[in-house]
Amino acid sequence: MKKGFKLFTCVTLLILVLSIALTGCGSKQPNNSGTPSNADAGDNDSAKKPEKVFDVSLPLGKDSHHDVGIQKFREELEKRTNGRLSVKPHYNNALGGEREAIEGMMVNTIDMAISSTGPLGGFVKEIFMFDLPYLFKDVNHAYAVLDGEIGDFLEERIAEDANIVVLGWMENGVRNNTNNVRPLNTPSDLVGIKHRTQESEVQLDTWTALGASATPMAWTEVFTALQQGVIDSQENPLATIREVRFDEVQKYLNLTQHVYSPAPLMISKQLFDTLSPEDQQAMFEAAAVAVPVQRAFNQAQEEEIIKDLEAKGMTVTRPDLEPFRQAVEPVYEKWAPRIDKDLIERVRNYKYE
Repeated sequence: MKKGFKLFTCVTLLILVLSIALTGCGSKQPNNSGTPSNADAGDNDSAKKPEKVFDVSLPLGKDSHHDVGIQKFREELEKRTNGRLSVKPHYNNALGGEREAIEGMMVNTIDMAISSTGPLGGFVKEIFMFDLPYLFKDVNHAYAVLDGEIGDFLEERIAEDANIVVLGWMENGVRNNTNNVRPLNTPSDLVGIKHRTQESEVQLDTWTALGASATPMAWTEVFTALQQGVIDSQENPLATIREVRFDEVQKYLNLTQHVYSPAPLMISKQLFDTLSPEDQQAMFEAAAVAVPVQRAFNQAQEEEIIKDLEAKGMTVTRPDLEPFRQAVEPVYEKWAPRIDKDLIERVRNYKYE
């Protein structure tokens, strides 16, 4: 759907990373070009009032890695449409949780969203593969899969079955466990721990295989449930753990690195189809620039986040991951045939540099 706009050379990525480093990852200024934000566009005589502003649902807040991605997308979209098209982010699930955002895009009551892939699996079975533990060897493996022909195939399936267009594969990052009970050195340390999962049967089976007592829960309920002791444990990428301030209700941070979590930038297909071919292409081009910026920003901040969470009182554990990989093999035995065994094998054995 967007051939020619998805792949970036290593040189381009290096330039983007260096650019972020020079401007300061913690600068709170994701709009690196100096283009006015929506908030101050009216103060600039040269700025045009957009003809169309798309509302975008974001799970996290302003200055998060999601915000870095959407602000870069906005900048590039305005540039390519001479200011006719723009976006307005709505932070911290203000338009509803991730499942509500996806369902809203399906019926065109929500324009756009950045979301984890978990809720999408209920509509597109192949997306459940992103819930499989230790599917990717590292983030470069994930990028190669998402930015190549497998990513194209998944986008086609999402468009067909969920009525949603994926503009680009941004990321939440690598997911890690936090809990209030004990450090996790082996899977047996999870026995007896009440763990929250997303609304995904694959995740339920994964944490059950690891020994936890797993239960699905909507994202908007998680912090309060941890605070009240309804659950003991959750898992998320480091940026989300800090953004949501889980250090206030969780003692142990365990770098289990069990899942790489994409966060696709999506738009209602019904809405997208009303755009001219030129504007559709502008959206893909804007996403193609924004995606590597967002990924690079997220990856650059991870070690800093670990140190920050440790300074805030969390005990950080770096377990040997091999016992965890072995413990979850039954999940593959059950789910690979249900999702698409050939697809999963292609992903696990995907050749990349």
